[in-house]
Amino acid sequence: MLSLSIPGLVVFGIAALWQASATILQNGQVKPTNYVETRIDQSEYSFRTYSANATEISYQGRWDSKYVSWWSAPGIKFGYTGRTVAITFGNLTTDGVLVGYRIGGLDWAFANITAGSTHLLVSPADPNSGLTAPINPWTFELRVTNWAFGIQIDSVHVAAGEKLVKLPDLGRRIEFIGDSLAAGMYTSYEGLSSWAYGLAAGLGNTEYSVTAYPGICAADQDCWGNPRGQVHQWFYTSDTSSRAAALYGDNPEPWDFSAQPAADLVVINIGTNDRNEHNNVSTTAYIDALTKIIEGVHGKWPKAQVIVMSLWLGFYQSGNSYFPRAPSGWVNEISQMVQWFNSGDYLLDPVIYDGITKKTSRTGTKVDPFVHYFNTTGIMQHNDIGPGYHPTDVGAIKVASHLQQFIKMTFQWDLYATGPEVYHDTLYWNNEPNY
Repeated sequence: MLSLSIPGLVVFGIAALWQASATILQNGQVKPTNYVETRIDQSEYSFRTYSANATEISYQGRWDSKYVSWWSAPGIKFGYTGRTVAITFGNLTTDGVLVGYRIGGLDWAFANITAGSTHLLVSPADPNSGLTAPINPWTFELRVTNWAFGIQIDSVHVAAGEKLVKLPDLGRRIEFIGDSLAAGMYTSYEGLSSWAYGLAAGLGNTEYSVTAYPGICAADQDCWGNPRGQVHQWFYTSDTSSRAAALYGDNPEPWDFSAQPAADLVVINIGTNDRNEHNNVSTTAYIDALTKIIEGVHGKWPKAQVIVMSLWLGFYQSGNSYFPRAPSGWVNEISQMVQWFNSGDYLLDPVIYDGITKKTSRTGTKVDPFVHYFNTTGIMQHNDIGPGYHPTDVGAIKVASHLQQFIKMTFQWDLYATGPEVYHDTLYWNNEPNY
C-alpha cells in the first residue's frame, strides 16, 4: 500500500498541510509514485544493529537530541560492508514521509516511511548492492525530501557479521539560510529538487545544511503561520512547523554550533515573505533582521564567507512580453547593506549578534571583507516560475548552475561532481529525430 505525503498547498498565501493518499499532477500529467514497498518484519532477519548515536553515522543538516530531523533535505551518511542496509524509524517520524536514498553515486531511489517500522533499503536482491568500486568503502546516503515532515532514527542495521564504517569529512561546507525558495517548495522532490540542494550536491565533495522553511520571514514576527523569523529561528535546531510546536512548544533546543564544523560559505536568500504586503514588514525591520542574521553568522563562524542573493518576485505580462514584478525586492537596500558590511564602518570594529540572548557586541578585531552580493536578475524567465509562484525544476537548476559558477570564480572552489546524479527525474529528451 502506498502512503503519499502531500506537501504544502498555498491558497491565497495560507499554507495548509496535510497527509493523504492522492494523485499528484505534475505539468498536468499524473506523476508516478509507485515507490517500492521497503517495510519489513525485522524479526525475520539476522542483523547487526547500531543505535542512533553510533559514531559511524554522520548526520547531515539539523537533527535534535532525539535524532529527529528538521528543516529541508536533512539526512544521514555512512559506509558499510556487506550488501544489506536497513533502518528502524522512531515513532516521531512523520508517517508516510518521502525519503530519497542511494548507494555511492548511483541514482536516487525513493520510499514512503512508516513511523515505528524497519525498512530494508539495500539488499542482495539489488544487483547494485554488489558494486564495490570506485567508491569504497561502500556508502549509503538518505535524505528527507519533504520540507514539512521529518524522520526519527532509532537504529541502523547491516547483515550479521558486517559493520558500519565512519566516512571522512568532505572538507568544505555550505550553509543555506532561506524560506520556501531554498526549501524546494513545489519542485518535484521538494528538498531534493531545490536550487540549494542542487548547488551543494553539484559542487561535489561538499557538506551542506539547508536551514530553510516555507513562509518564514527574516524579521522576527509571524509570517504565514510561522511564529518566528530566521533572525531568531536560525539559532535553534528545529524549524517553525506545527510538528516542532507539538514537540517543543516555546522551548526548542538551541543549535549547538560548537559541536559542528564551521561552514566555509553561507548562502542567504530570504525576504520574499517580508516583502509580501500580507506580512506588513517594513523596510527598516527587514534590513535590520537581515543585518543581524549576517552578524550572527559572523559571530558563530568568523571565517565564513557570506553570499546574499537578490530577491525575485515572479513575472507579469505586459503587452507582448513579460517583465519582473516591480519593485523587485529591496534591491538598493540589500546592496547598500552588503557595502556597509565591507566598509571600514564594520570591518574595523565588527558587530556580532546572538539570536538566543538577542544581544549585540563588538569584537574589536579588524576583519577582511566577507559579504558578497549575487544578483539573480536575468537567470530565470517567466516560464521558470510555476503556478505556485516558486521555481520549477528547470528554474531551480538554472539558479544552482549560475551560483556554482559564481562560487567557482569568486572563491576558486573546484567542481568535484563529475557524474553522479544530482537531480532526479530530469532526463527529458526527444527520441524522434525525423518529425
